[in-house]
Amino acid sequence: MTTAFHNDVTLTATLKSWWLTERDRVGVWRTLLLFASLLWQFLSDSTPSKRKQRYGDIDFDWDYRVDTTGATVGWRDRVLGLFHSPYQPTDPSLFHEMLAGLQINFREFIFIDIGSGKGRVLLMAADYPFRRILGIELFPALHRIAIDNIRKYKSDTQKCFALESMCADARLFEFPPDPILLYLFNPLPEAGLRDLLENLEQSWRQHPRPVFILYSNPILEGTFSERAHFKKIAGTHQYSVYEMIGG
Repeated sequence: MTTAFHNDVTLTATLKSWWLTERDRVGVWRTLLLFASLLWQFLSDSTPSKRKQRYGDIDFDWDYRVDTTGATVGWRDRVLGLFHSPYQPTDPSLFHEMLAGLQINFREFIFIDIGSGKGRVLLMAADYPFRRILGIELFPALHRIAIDNIRKYKSDTQKCFALESMCADARLFEFPPDPILLYLFNPLPEAGLRDLLENLEQSWRQHPRPVFILYSNPILEGTFSERAHFKKIAGTHQYSVYEMIGG
């Protein structure tokens, strides 16, 4: 099942919001320098050799005849990604390593991927018998590709068939009152991640239930340590696992 919500993410609105936020945070000149740095990063990543490197993640797509590679993301969504979060698909071996260490009954949990992009993680999560699998993606173009990938995906190891992609702002997402396994691959800037965790915490207080978070490439791990209800229970240099606890 797939669900689409109207979600107008424009370059103009994104740039304006980013500029005002950074200007207030660091001043005009530093904001100009940061903008120049982001522009240079975009141009550097647009060379033929860089695009060829991005095709290094395409094995999953060949195996399942889907499109989840970062190499085919359009220029508009790549620019938007500089100011929100760049699209980068999760490595399958790392994903399965993270789930293998969890001591939970998958059938009791809803799996939610924040910043689900083209839906690769949703497809990989279908190898586990989750009650439901849900992706939240900000960019409509990536969301539409995820819907198509969910429709085309076929696997002999699939155990969950209740897959859904939602086009929405994750900061405003209303979490379901069920046990949750939340997946994050740096889907938001620091301020947005704080908003997301605040919403999750409020939902957890209203509906106490098991909640676990898989945080891949945890560069904003300090955002979790600011909150008493998020306890780190496992991890490596590549990912961290949190459980929400009382107290």
